[in-house]
This record gives sequence, C-alpha cells and structure tokens, in this order.
Amino acid sequence: MRNDGVQVEVVETSSLGDRSYLAHDGRVALVVDPQRDIDRFLALAGRLGVRITHVAETHLHNDYVSGGLALAQATGASYLFAAADEVGFDRVGVADGDEIAVSVTLRIRAVATPGHTFHHLSYVLSGPDGPEGVFTGGSLLFGTTGRTDLLGPEHAHALARHQHASARRLADLLPGGAHIWPTHGFGSFCSASQSDASASTIGDERRTNPALRLEADGFVAETLAGLDAYPAYYAHMGARNTGGAGLIDLTPAEAADPGQLRDRLAAGEWVVDLRSRKAFAQRHLAGTLSFGVDGKLSTWLGWMAEWGAPLTLLGETPGQLAEAQRELARIGIDRPAASATGTPEEWAGGDPSRLDETDVAAFADLAAARAGRPPRNLPAPDVVLDVRMGNEWEDGRIDGAVHVPLPELPHRLDDVPDGTVWVHCSTGYRAAAASSLLQRAGRRVVHIDDDYPEARAAGLTDD
Repeated sequence: MRNDGVQVEVVETSSLGDRSYLAHDGRVALVVDPQRDIDRFLALAGRLGVRITHVAETHLHNDYVSGGLALAQATGASYLFAAADEVGFDRVGVADGDEIAVSVTLRIRAVATPGHTFHHLSYVLSGPDGPEGVFTGGSLLFGTTGRTDLLGPEHAHALARHQHASARRLADLLPGGAHIWPTHGFGSFCSASQSDASASTIGDERRTNPALRLEADGFVAETLAGLDAYPAYYAHMGARNTGGAGLIDLTPAEAADPGQLRDRLAAGEWVVDLRSRKAFAQRHLAGTLSFGVDGKLSTWLGWMAEWGAPLTLLGETPGQLAEAQRELARIGIDRPAASATGTPEEWAGGDPSRLDETDVAAFADLAAARAGRPPRNLPAPDVVLDVRMGNEWEDGRIDGAVHVPLPELPHRLDDVPDGTVWVHCSTGYRAAAASSLLQRAGRRVVHIDDDYPEARAAGLTDD
C-alpha cells in the first residue's frame, strides 16, 4: 500500500487470522504487532532496503506469542508498548496522545482504544500530508470489532462498552478516506464476528460496522450474544507475552524411527499426520491423528492437545515438518518431541498390520445411505456427528445429528452414541481430525469430506 512516500506492507498469518504490518518511508521502518517468527520481518526489511527502528504493540496478545521483544532486540529498535501494561521487560511506555517520530516524514500517534483489552492502543500513521490510516489491532476491524471476553466473562460487558466508545472515537478522529489496518479479523477467534473484506477505510466502516451503526446498548447486546468459544491455548498467551518471549528455535526436531513411533502411540501420545486429509484417508499409521498443515493446524491442534504434552509430527517432506513447527511455535508450542518424514509404510516399519484407512463420503452419499442405498459399500450411519462450533450449529444443522464441537471431542468421546459414525464439519478439515480421534478410540467412522452447503442441497438440513 503506497501513500505519498509512506508505504505499508502487510505480513499475513492466515492460519491464525492475523496481520502484522511494516510501515516505511524507503529508509526506516515501523513494525506493528509482529508474530513470533521474526525472520519474515527481517527478510522483508532486507528486500525493501529499510532499517527497522521501531516496533509497536497495539495490545498484550491473547492469540499468539508476540515477536515484538525479540525483533526489537535483534534490530536495536525502540519497543513501543502500553505504559499501563505491567510487563517483565524493558520497553518504551506509550500512552494516549503520545506522538513518535519514526522519521522526518513518518510519525505515529497513540490513541487509547480500550475494549479488546483494557489498555489497548491504536496508532494513527501520518505522512507528509497528514493522517494516512490507523493500526487498530483488536479495536475497529473490518465490519466488526475485537471480542471483549478474553480477559474473562466478568469483564466482557464493560469491555464491550469500551469497544463501542473506542470505535466511535476513531471514526470521529479520522477522515473517511483513512485506511484501517487491523491485526485481527481474518478468521481469528479474537474477532467478535467474521468479515470477508480484505481492505477498508474509516468511511467504509461508518457505513457498515455495527459499532458505528448501533447505539451502545444494542452493540453490547449483539456483541455478547454472538461470542462463541475460543481456543484453549489462549489461556497461556497472556502470561507468555507479559514475561516477554525470546527467539524461537526452528531447527528440526529429533527424528523418530518406526519403533519409537510405536512406543509413543502405545503411550497414548499424540502423533500427528501433517499430510492432506485425502492422503490420510487413503493410508495412515494406525492411531495417528489428522491435522493437515494445509489447514488451520495451529488453531485446532493447539486448542485440542493437552498443553505441554509431547507432540510427534509426521510429514511427507522436511518442508511440511518445518511449516508445522513454525505454525506451532507461533502459539508457544516451541519444540515437537519428535518427527519423521516419509510414507505411512515407512513409519510402520513395513508392517501392514500397523496401517489403516478411513472411509470418505459426501453429503449426497449420506442422503442416499439414510434412504437405504449406501454407495460404494459404505456402512450405514448409526450416528451423524456434527463437530462444528456452537454458532454454526445454531445457524442450521442436519436433522437428527449429534453435536460435539471439535475442541470438546477428546474429552467427550463417550458422548458419541454407539455404532458407525458419519462425521462432518463445514469443509472437511475438522471432520478429518474428529474422524481420526474416533478411529483411534476404536470406532467405525465415515469422514464426510464435503462443503456444508451440499448438505442443504441434499435435503439433509433443517434450515
């Protein structure tokens, strides 16, 4: 994004639904809300030929381990952090109204925007011709705002009122053409709701954002009513960020041979298959769990796995392992216990009895099976298990389905009725993880790898 000599580069972390930013004038740069893998920001600055002199946090993050401290230490940059937040590291304390000159032509002004957290700051970015936009963190997002319950349900109502006032303050402070650059809102569970927008301005938000269209009471009621569960690993992020995270170690984990994999599975450890869910269904090492690196691996695996328990990663290539390790490090799962590359046959040590497969179907197959005509010798469904989240279930469901949200499934396997289980979500990714958990528990499973609108087309839903 280019504006009169001020440029803003987006560094996207789509797996977590977040964006970080690098703003520069061609010589020096400011980085806002960097993820923990700071090599991406160092590489970007190198390509642009700019020097990172300032790193700014909009808030104490709940959904990822920040790379801000490590990036500031690596570059010698000033580390801007809300002065009101008590943290265990040196920083430049920033408060409402503070102005920081990044360069002669690039400056930022801190604006107190409580709501997502109590001490949340936004940063108005100005160039030679005045304000260009605002880094809004978890305040004003595209079509929504950051959720207000991450500091505990007892604070959610008060923070929602703060969030409404903060959004109004930004809208009153800036011209309609000013860009907004939020950290959350692209699939992040830090967002109160989701939007498909990829860019926005203050003017756009004045027309569409509930925080700017509704009065405070209506906004608070709508925001609180729409909040669903959020990942369990969030509970560990605040403390990690308060203490300050150092550099991560992305060197390869210890290699596991077939015997070690057998032992880890026998011990009940989570051995995770990173390949695509289609490859997993065709052939996998029995007892392993499907969390493909092609989906939101860190969100779902980080949510479901016992915190601090050993994880072993299996991938077709070293690249898959490296990508997964990076994803997990972003949420504080620093080192896998072990890893292996290759094929299921290699992981099984050539023993075919250690291999398994998963039946796969579409929603049209479920409709046919319910009508007594199961295709391709698929077993008839005794149970249809919906592993989507609560808001998705409330929006519409398959008649007669049993609902257990995926994050709850490891502890609620006994709540799934007896018999053959056909499992679905909205796209197939979460259903693959659920199917593998059920298979590991000895259940007969059919994985519905299909998009949920096809359930409606097949006449299966009640909406």
